Amino acid sequence: MADRQISDRKKVFNSPILLNIFSTMRKVVLIFLFLPVFVFGQNKPNIIFILTDDHRWDALGVAGNTIIQTPEMDKLAREGVYFDKAFVTTPICAASRASFLTGLYERTHRYTFGQGAIRQIFMDHSYPVELRKAGYYTGFFGKFGVNYPEFKTLFDEGESYDRNDKFKDARGYYKTVGKDSVHLTRYTGQKAIDFIQNAPKNKPFMLSLSFSAPHGHDPSEQQYFWSPQFDTMYRGITIPDPPLKEDAYFQALPSFVRNGENRRRWYWRFDTPEKYQRSVKGYYRMISEIDAEIGKIRKALAESGQADNTVIILMGDNGYFLGERQLADKWLMYDNSLRVPLIVMDPRKSGNKRSKDLALNIDVPATVLDIAGIDPPKTWQGISLVSSRLSRRKEFLAEHLWQTPIIPPSEAIRTERWKYFRYINDPSHEELYDLNTDPAEQKNLALDPAHQELKEKLRVRMEKLISGYLP
Repeated sequence: MADRQISDRKKVFNSPILLNIFSTMRKVVLIFLFLPVFVFGQNKPNIIFILTDDHRWDALGVAGNTIIQTPEMDKLAREGVYFDKAFVTTPICAASRASFLTGLYERTHRYTFGQGAIRQIFMDHSYPVELRKAGYYTGFFGKFGVNYPEFKTLFDEGESYDRNDKFKDARGYYKTVGKDSVHLTRYTGQKAIDFIQNAPKNKPFMLSLSFSAPHGHDPSEQQYFWSPQFDTMYRGITIPDPPLKEDAYFQALPSFVRNGENRRRWYWRFDTPEKYQRSVKGYYRMISEIDAEIGKIRKALAESGQADNTVIILMGDNGYFLGERQLADKWLMYDNSLRVPLIVMDPRKSGNKRSKDLALNIDVPATVLDIAGIDPPKTWQGISLVSSRLSRRKEFLAEHLWQTPIIPPSEAIRTERWKYFRYINDPSHEELYDLNTDPAEQKNLALDPAHQELKEKLRVRMEKLISGYLP
């Protein structure tokens, strides 16, 4: 009797109808098990892009600066890839930030100060738009720096804010949170932590953080402001004098540079030893405060269990003069203006690598999409920093096209060895440097008879690049 019952059960369970039902149920269970991975994209990494303001390339420890304290940035570099030759294509915040968004040269997007809003045709293919289309949850906090009336529609979460110029003291750098008033650097760090903790768990996220530091506060006599807990940092240290501080380097500049905004701001910050020490230490303190926030952000990632699947990219929006050639700020075609820090830390890959490839701000959007597994728009002009194609770049165009009386517009071509540049409104003033033997750009070879053929070749090559980037 028992044997017959077992046999009957086998017949029932082995019937084609039930086998089909069991097979269907198994598929449904497997689908639900893998929904978080394949439907909601959790196999894709989170991405955090950190942009600093006026952060020159050597203002972090990994670059060889033995004074500044940036342990978190140095840690990112040890765990990722540090790009030793990273540059912006335009050394001014507005145009450079437009390039970060669109993956385009200024010559193409034509956005800088005084040009109205950035054109929608370029923002339609900006990296936040492309990421949202691909299912990423996006956020932005900090200095957006681009005139775009539709900012609120660009990210799932976003807040644009910067220094408040109506205040001529530290209040210009502070923002109120409830009953507390905190420095913008702390505020941005906290917004990042809140985003990480509250972002939907069924989507990968892309978070853009744009710190206002270490940008000086132009209306203030003191210029640089930081949170009180950083007051004691760098006390008792004497900052070495800047290179090329001698009057001969200043006098070698064309008159429109000597009488321009770079010189005016030098008087604000560096024209006496006392101002120089106070300003550089203030600049360093502001960078160290960003560094501390990066540590808090990484702690929040670890506590949320997302550290092992979050790629972090760090870059500066342009370089900065700290008194070299008796100048301040950026805008010019010297490496002081163009060269910036750049780190890509992907926890899924081995780190502690240094790259000598020429890397640019326009490469960041392509990198973000590459990491996310998304094909970039064909109109973009950058190269993914994690692509082998980057090593093929042997030159790039640099330009500052804003027509304003206080800053002379200029354009340059920089190869791995040579740099040639000219001023757009006075192309007769040319400069040529052999970066292999003269990395500080001290000896202008533009009038050297032995270098005329080379200068002409670089000029022609630069003009060809310019024609290729016209909109």
